[in-house]
Amino acid sequence: MEQVSSTGRPVQITVTDGYDLKGFKGDTPVTFIRAEFNQVILGDSAKVTVSPEGTAKYNFTSSFEYSPEGGITLDDLAHKPVFLTMTEVLPKEKKQKDEKTLILGQAVVDLLPLLEGESSFETMVPLHPVPGSPLEPLRSGVKKDYPILFKNGTLKLGGEREPVPRPKKWPIANILAPGANYIPDSFIVGGPYEEEEGELNRPEDKEFRNQAESIKKRIIWDLESRCYLDPPAVVSLQKRIADCRFWPVEITRVPLTTAPKGKAAKFDKADDEGQLSFHGVAYVNMVPLLYPGVKRIRGAFHVYPYLDSTVYEKTKCLFSLFRDTGHLLTQNNKIGGFNSPLSKPIVSKNLKEEKTVKEKELEGRLRPGDLQAPSIKSQSSDTPLEVEPSPSHNPEGQQYIEAGTYIVLEIQLDRALVPKRMPEELAKRVKEMIPPRPPLTRRTGGAQKAMSDYHMQIKNISRAILDEYHRMFGKQVAKLGNNMDSETVEEQKCLLSYELNCSGKYFAFKEQLKHAVVKIVREKYLKTTPFESQEELQTFISELYVFLVDQMHVALNQTMPDDIQGAVSTIYTSSEQLRLFAFEAEVNENFEMAAVYYEERLVREPQNLEHWLDYGAFCLLTEDNIKAQECFRKALSLNQNHIQSLLLCGVLAVLMEKYEQAEIFFEDATCLEPTNVVAWTLLGLYYEIQNNDIRMEMAFHEGFKQLQARTLQAQVIKQRSTGPFEYIEEGGKVDEHSLGPWGITNGSSATAMKAETPAGPGAPTSILDDFLEESSKLLSDSQEHILPTQSQDPTVSQKPSNILLKEIPVEKETSKCQDSSTFLHPSPHGVSQTPATIFMETIRFLMKVNAVQYVHRVLAHELLCPQGGPSCEYYLVLAQTHLLKKDFAKAEEYLQHAAQMDYLNPNVWGLKGHLYFLSGNHAEAKACYERTISFVVDASEMHFIFLRLGHIYLEEKEYEKAKKTYMQACKRSPSCLTWLGLGIACYRLEELTEAEDALSEANALNNYNAEVWAYLALVSLKAGRQVEAEQAYKYTMKLKLKDKALLAEIHTVQEAVGFGNPSF
Repeated sequence: MEQVSSTGRPVQITVTDGYDLKGFKGDTPVTFIRAEFNQVILGDSAKVTVSPEGTAKYNFTSSFEYSPEGGITLDDLAHKPVFLTMTEVLPKEKKQKDEKTLILGQAVVDLLPLLEGESSFETMVPLHPVPGSPLEPLRSGVKKDYPILFKNGTLKLGGEREPVPRPKKWPIANILAPGANYIPDSFIVGGPYEEEEGELNRPEDKEFRNQAESIKKRIIWDLESRCYLDPPAVVSLQKRIADCRFWPVEITRVPLTTAPKGKAAKFDKADDEGQLSFHGVAYVNMVPLLYPGVKRIRGAFHVYPYLDSTVYEKTKCLFSLFRDTGHLLTQNNKIGGFNSPLSKPIVSKNLKEEKTVKEKELEGRLRPGDLQAPSIKSQSSDTPLEVEPSPSHNPEGQQYIEAGTYIVLEIQLDRALVPKRMPEELAKRVKEMIPPRPPLTRRTGGAQKAMSDYHMQIKNISRAILDEYHRMFGKQVAKLGNNMDSETVEEQKCLLSYELNCSGKYFAFKEQLKHAVVKIVREKYLKTTPFESQEELQTFISELYVFLVDQMHVALNQTMPDDIQGAVSTIYTSSEQLRLFAFEAEVNENFEMAAVYYEERLVREPQNLEHWLDYGAFCLLTEDNIKAQECFRKALSLNQNHIQSLLLCGVLAVLMEKYEQAEIFFEDATCLEPTNVVAWTLLGLYYEIQNNDIRMEMAFHEGFKQLQARTLQAQVIKQRSTGPFEYIEEGGKVDEHSLGPWGITNGSSATAMKAETPAGPGAPTSILDDFLEESSKLLSDSQEHILPTQSQDPTVSQKPSNILLKEIPVEKETSKCQDSSTFLHPSPHGVSQTPATIFMETIRFLMKVNAVQYVHRVLAHELLCPQGGPSCEYYLVLAQTHLLKKDFAKAEEYLQHAAQMDYLNPNVWGLKGHLYFLSGNHAEAKACYERTISFVVDASEMHFIFLRLGHIYLEEKEYEKAKKTYMQACKRSPSCLTWLGLGIACYRLEELTEAEDALSEANALNNYNAEVWAYLALVSLKAGRQVEAEQAYKYTMKLKLKDKALLAEIHTVQEAVGFGNPSF
């Protein structure tokens, strides 16, 4: 621009080039520039055709003059710019007199530099597009909505299924060569219905879809439309999906029309709309694209009649897209399309007079830029909402529901909108937080260790042989005494050898000794390589035999009678028994003794992660979260792929408000075991705490999906089962000798499925609600072998008060009672067990580890869940939590609700018995306990039902019933308390021998129980054994017996017999 000095000073404006131009009628429009200043048009440029690259050379110059005396002044130059308007000249149509033009945009030139001393300057200014201009998305960054159309649908008459895979087609018309319409290396591959994200993916829909996709008439498009999304569009797409989860796909029939000859055909808006019939809409839930790592949505979606108010309620779309594009659809009668939300995707549908089409298949595959996110403003027009027509106003659309019409479509992105953390990254993060435990130092056993092991095996075998000898000839030896001759001894020797060989014990002894001999050969003789010759082997064997015989004599000479007796009297307590004793101590609020038992288990097997998990759950019970976290992390360090350890570390992280760590733990658990229902549910609960509704919904959705799949699999296995055990675990059979629930993925149960009917037109459209209605109900089996694996641990953060609600593992040697007490934390079960949801399954897991803060949150979900709601088990859990808080009134209220829902559930009566027992109403407790044990199916925690019922019988002096009850408890799960109760009952019945045997068993299991020593003292006093009576009394006093009445009884008996108390 130049400023020339003169009286009237002219200002010249030259426009040289334009870049990135585009017109309404293609990419090479004819355009011109109009210059304007101070509301005066300075001139128009020549009409220039834009090149295919979007550039144009104008070289257009215009000018104006300014004068200090008047007209245009310097002040005008300061605050008024020059406007350059670009206009497109549209091509003339037939019989058109005047040219039509459309404004593309305007550029603004600021003349201030001329007032700042510049005589000329050059600048590149942006061309701002006008609303609706094709330059708008290029210049302003605002994305424009546009429909994705799928045309030329083909009507199939049915009779055969479409082949898979089959090629996809270009969504382009006028392709002449056959085969050129197929996209290279792009195929429709389909997939199992169960893995789809749509609506018709339930087992009961399979037959319907098979008929619809093979026998019935249908429309096939097989088209793929690709789009590109730049980074701003990706952000806009994410926001649009978050704002409106349902994107509508409109269906309509558009008949072929022929323009009349003569004058140009003119169709008004009413005529265009009249061309549309069978107007329907399908609602596609796009939220899964916001799930981490999800790149694809594929599924079948019901088609509903198009009703304006319904569509607006679900999609926020004010009007049908056909109002704007309907006149284009008359060009082809088979057109489909898809558009971004709030403006409505469309799919055209050709339904001929025979309205029998059951399925419309649409394959719309969208690439990274599949759906351009439209601006919300562009959809908020001033067009008023129409009053919703009744179904009678859309009778053709109503036929979609009657026929069960649905469409199948697929949306796929090259990259997920929300990246998902890789399993390697999660494992690395877990490893950083919890380094794996270093391997144990290798135990190097030398020659001395090998010799000691050999001596130990010799002693054990000699004791076993002596036991067998006494079993066979004990009575004969006692009768003959020292009068046995050599012939009798030799005969006994032969018979003993024969018995050992026939019974297989001789072979077992050799196998028992083999390992010790091998260690001697390796450690003492250093023989680790094969012998070179047979002679060398024979020489070595002879030498080894002599050495082993000598060492055998050494070991036998070291074995003393006192040693033998001590070994016989020692009773080894197993890990399961220690677990039982620990829980009994918990129930009696003797937490110090419980901790001793748990710690003893850890000392015995420090590498057993189950022991760490049990101890951690105990620490949660005592509200020691820091120690619980240490236990769970210790377990995880032993095995970083252990799912329960990961979940419990996540639970503790949430309780301690370390949310970032919690997310890592939960996500890692779902990556390691994608089928774990509890892991997905806990992840969803975490996202709920973080107010991340979309990811919460994703996690719950996946949890229900896995629960449904597991239910179907279990049902199929049950139907095929022909053996005596027809109950099926979630992931397979459970080992009867399993130590506890930690080795089981989730609280497992036998299952049966209850199918839901297909969703009708009024079905919920929320993805979670829809899936909840689609998911099958999981029914718990009533078999004893399975039910204890479903935990219903009532323990909460409130410290317990003699509330015995867990089942205890028993010894592996126990009989069929093992089935109902294999695991520590069973769930209630009964004849009318309620169905389980992901929330109830999670409740069982959380109750098992005393995480009641989570339990109340999950109970709220269970109450609102369509598959859940107030069930018998729901009320049982509530009753347990209030019982632990000693809120007996609330507990009784909830138990009344549970009894009304399932009167024959033994767990209801067992828990009512505990309620009355704890509240002091032993008469009612007795009635409830007796009813519980009378059921064919046992309650989930029979151990303490027997203990408490026996205790009540002892109080009421019904000693025979008490004896019988305690004997059942001893058979099921023997412990110090069960043997003590049996001993008391026998003592009161004057059965002193049986009482002493039972009390001895109790004392062997726990010699720190003062009451056991007290009754041993009474038995010894009655039997007239002064030494034993005084010793038992001494330990009774040392352990501080709390039962004053029992102590007074001992003193009375001591005075009667005249001994037993060394103090007088």
